[in-house]
Amino acid sequence: MTVTQWGTRRLDDGRMLFRLWGSAGEEISLRINGQDHPARPDADGWFEWTLDTIAPGTHYSFILPDGMEVADPAARAQAGDVHGPSVVVDPDSYVWQNPDWRARPWEETVYYELHIGTFTPEGTFLAAIDKLSHLKQLGINTIEIMPVGQFAGNRGWGYDGVLIYAPHNVYGTPDDLRALIDAAHGLGLNVVLDVIYNHFGPDGNYLSLYAPDFFHPERHTPWGGAIAYERAPVRDFFIDNAIYWLEEFRLDGLRFDAIDHIRDDSEPELLVEAARRIRAKFPDRNIHLTTEDNRNITTLHTRDENGGIPLFSGEWNDDFHNVAHTIATGETEGYYADFAEHHWHMIARSLAQGFAYQGERSKQTGETRGEPSAHLPPTAFVDFIQNHDQVGNRAFGERLVDLAGSGMVRTLMATLLLSPHIPLLFMGEEWGETRPFIFFTDFHGELADAVREGRRKEFAGFGAFHNSAESLKQVPDPNSEASFLASKLDWSRLESESGRDWFDFVQHLLKLRQDRIVPLLAGVGGHVGTVDRAEEGVIAVSWQLSGARLVMMANMSHEPEPTPSAVGEVIYTSSPEALQQLLDETALPGCSIVVALDRGHQELVRT
Repeated sequence: MTVTQWGTRRLDDGRMLFRLWGSAGEEISLRINGQDHPARPDADGWFEWTLDTIAPGTHYSFILPDGMEVADPAARAQAGDVHGPSVVVDPDSYVWQNPDWRARPWEETVYYELHIGTFTPEGTFLAAIDKLSHLKQLGINTIEIMPVGQFAGNRGWGYDGVLIYAPHNVYGTPDDLRALIDAAHGLGLNVVLDVIYNHFGPDGNYLSLYAPDFFHPERHTPWGGAIAYERAPVRDFFIDNAIYWLEEFRLDGLRFDAIDHIRDDSEPELLVEAARRIRAKFPDRNIHLTTEDNRNITTLHTRDENGGIPLFSGEWNDDFHNVAHTIATGETEGYYADFAEHHWHMIARSLAQGFAYQGERSKQTGETRGEPSAHLPPTAFVDFIQNHDQVGNRAFGERLVDLAGSGMVRTLMATLLLSPHIPLLFMGEEWGETRPFIFFTDFHGELADAVREGRRKEFAGFGAFHNSAESLKQVPDPNSEASFLASKLDWSRLESESGRDWFDFVQHLLKLRQDRIVPLLAGVGGHVGTVDRAEEGVIAVSWQLSGARLVMMANMSHEPEPTPSAVGEVIYTSSPEALQQLLDETALPGCSIVVALDRGHQELVRT
């Protein structure tokens, strides 16, 4: 069982220890079983209560000096919403069916990002278990679950969590989440969780009332006062949380959300210490840690002299998505402005070296962004053509298949799944889902009004709305249940002719990846990618992997274009006609791709 400074734990003698940190120095009471137990903090600000015979399922809360009742910020479960009492949980109550599971190696990873509430009609941990065989059949080996820490209301993306140790009870109990993870392991699937350590949600976080030193009120973030990561209790709150999920739920990894908003001048900084402590805690497990970071930095992902991963396994590569989306749709507003020009070079560079921006000036912000990334192995980058952000942050949450032609999307899908980067699919993408994924919340009163209007203001400068208040009213209300219901996957589409065709296409690509590309990725270092061409819609990129050179040529325009000559064994072509034109004319038709493995062949050969 995790030994943490925050929250509750059962001692060896059977008694229950409750702990809370507060920097205000006033008396706080633990309310449990109808009784209040007052306590004062020790010299370091810690409150402690040790009680006999506290059964799992018992409700408890903390009473502040003014009589306000608040939940345990490190509660393992809630009785109701974030404003109510917490629940004592026995982490050893679940009997694991696959206790010896060890995660699959990093280079094999194929992510499938899903949101529990919209993945199934029921929207629960247990309901998701019934869909695991579908993912296994598809060729997925790693599920990435969007955040599940308890947040205000019944529905939301999870990025407004306030009780980050407690699985959101609308999805089910902590043991229900364990059952989902256990079932996935039984099918050979890794499970990774998205965690948010850069802010708390706007409703239900009461830390500032009794622990004002948890924050820097003079330093502002988009979500309020900056978190004081340099203070030991604050630091441990987050690092212990990461270890808690990995140990008590046997997760195989974590995705750290928006780490560019985690500002910590400590040595080592929070993220470095967290990764080191995780690696030291689980030396015999494959723990996959990824980051999302708009800065395009590489220091957290550098490999050691033996190619090992001392800190983080990979970085979400927004550059690849952004330039691919610009090519597919022609959109150049917002952050897509940075990819409006030279996009053939940018997508080729992203594939060959990781980041497209490696110190160049951003057209959108006017500031330089990124640093050289070619020294990292291709497996240090997690690529996608859709994810929750890039779909859901659109005004209407449209899927890419609704914004670009099928031929273009298939070309990008093959590029994604057959490159040596780590690929990620967003739920429903495997059957060409057309239902949107809309930004949805469950706030009320003035906060609901602020979120609704803030959402609409985000799009005021976009051409589609002409800065018109009337047109902005068309943006779906995040607080409407209709926005949530519209975002639930349409599983019936999988049984349609189009849905089965998409499924077979993605399944075929994933099998090719597993059989032909993954065996070449172990031990691959940096500086292995080369851009052979990037102009007029055509990209040609190659990577020197372990035992073979992987060659990818794609025409992402809609017209035939000449290509460089190629050698090797063809392992994939978007159509027989595309391969024939490449062989006969050294050209590719529009929206087509050919991928080959070169082990010293002197000519391009069919498999």
